[in-house]
Amino acid sequence: HSEKLLEPNLTLASSAVVRERGRSWGGLLSGIISLNILILGCALVSASAFNNSIIGSAELQIFLIILILLTTIWMLYYAIYMSVKDQAVTYKDGHAGPIWLRGGLVLFGLLSLIMDIFKIASYVGYLHCDSAVKVAFPVIQAVFILVQTYFLWIHAKDCAQLQRNITRCGLMLTLGTNLVIWMTLVTEESLHQTTIPEYPNKTKIYDKVPDNELNTANDKCKCSHSSCSMFKDAYYYLYPFNIEYSLFASAMAYVMWKNVGRKADEHHHHSVKFRVKDVFLGPIAGILLVIAGLATFIVYEVEVLKDDDDDDRLDRALMMHFVMNVVIVTLMSVSTMVGCVIHRLDQREYVSEKNPTRNLDVGLLIGASMGQFIISYFSIVATAAAGGKGYLNGLNLAWGVLTVIQLGLQNFFIIEGLHREPFHEEHPITVFTNPYVLEASRELSSLEGSDMDTKPSPVLTTHTLSHRPKLTWKRRVLKEVCAFLLLANIILWIMPAFGARPQFDHDVEIKFYKFSVWAAVVNIGLPFGIFYRMHSVASLFEVFVTS
Repeated sequence: HSEKLLEPNLTLASSAVVRERGRSWGGLLSGIISLNILILGCALVSASAFNNSIIGSAELQIFLIILILLTTIWMLYYAIYMSVKDQAVTYKDGHAGPIWLRGGLVLFGLLSLIMDIFKIASYVGYLHCDSAVKVAFPVIQAVFILVQTYFLWIHAKDCAQLQRNITRCGLMLTLGTNLVIWMTLVTEESLHQTTIPEYPNKTKIYDKVPDNELNTANDKCKCSHSSCSMFKDAYYYLYPFNIEYSLFASAMAYVMWKNVGRKADEHHHHSVKFRVKDVFLGPIAGILLVIAGLATFIVYEVEVLKDDDDDDRLDRALMMHFVMNVVIVTLMSVSTMVGCVIHRLDQREYVSEKNPTRNLDVGLLIGASMGQFIISYFSIVATAAAGGKGYLNGLNLAWGVLTVIQLGLQNFFIIEGLHREPFHEEHPITVFTNPYVLEASRELSSLEGSDMDTKPSPVLTTHTLSHRPKLTWKRRVLKEVCAFLLLANIILWIMPAFGARPQFDHDVEIKFYKFSVWAAVVNIGLPFGIFYRMHSVASLFEVFVTS
């Protein structure tokens, strides 16, 4: 009898070992696939950027088309298989793919589609003298964006239990494809922003046209219609949204990959609602800061892009930009410090359950902030070594120091907020009614004209009341701080994402490090810094909701 009892336990143990081996094998294979895609993509992106005579943008786009087609076929296969199979997805991760994240993906995807339409309209004018791949790529990318957006909107919460190894490999293929597209976009944007300066204190800026497309004009290939330049200028300003779309999709694919084989409860997390009526000061201050930042940014861009060599005008534009950024990071540092103090006074419990989404958020937050840390510290060293003489150097030094402080405080505030349990919004109150007391009161109020035989028998009744308490002062302050920081990070994302490059317009770092070193530092660190601001917006929104 004891042997029969042991048999099921041995069977369960052996099946668990087999399942664990399959998980490790599938994870290893999918990781190798993604790593090879990334390394090969990085090599081709670098070759197309610095050796256009042999490997140009057309060859890189052929590679991207192959990746996009393979990824699209797999996503369609997964969606069809899961829809046909009965109970294909039995577990869902309630924390993965929240509605605001999927909404941001749809918004960035829509703007990326508009960018592809503008690219098609521009490249069609060069079909008579240039490669047809440049027209085919945005067409295929538009289809890919549509399929991927639908796929992630429907299946972002899936904890796949069927065909685990195939699913892991497909998700790593999706992750690798999006990251290679991101690398391509970032490289194109970095190349057309700056090139080797013609003068010691000047940086030549291209006319908002990607570098690999300037070759078309230089090779005597003329556009067949008059709107080419207009479409080029239009889709350039949509590049940042396509960059963010690729990163959003990469993050969601990674969370799905971590959830493969995981048994998570969709309804285990607390239900929280988004309300803005309880806050006032933070959103108002943040909106004013965004308006002021946009105004100074537009003036700065207009002044910098003028063709004349008026150094005084350029210095005034730089001073205005530096002052605006110093004010922004100072206000952010003060408000973040207040938020950190409130977190220390908060009595909420720390989250104990495993959550791949939260772990990814924290990892991306810290990793992406390294890019801005690197630029700030390099700038601090160069400015301090130069003596900090002059108001521009002083402002640049203050901006670097305050940015380091702000990044550290904001990282601590967001990570602390992400690891706290949400506040309980509603407290149900059950009231038991004493029927005999109510009956006696009715008798006293109507002594005459009542018939005792017609009165119903008293029945014990209960009433459930829903009470939502007003915000405590700590919760209100946390929400005000989150709202202000969210809007402040938006303006700090807008300025560098849409072309602000004071790192090259102010020449102290170029003289200290030489242009090649400083350009490498900025072009590597700035894309991560831009992503950090947008990722901070998403994380601050989550902290706001749970507060």
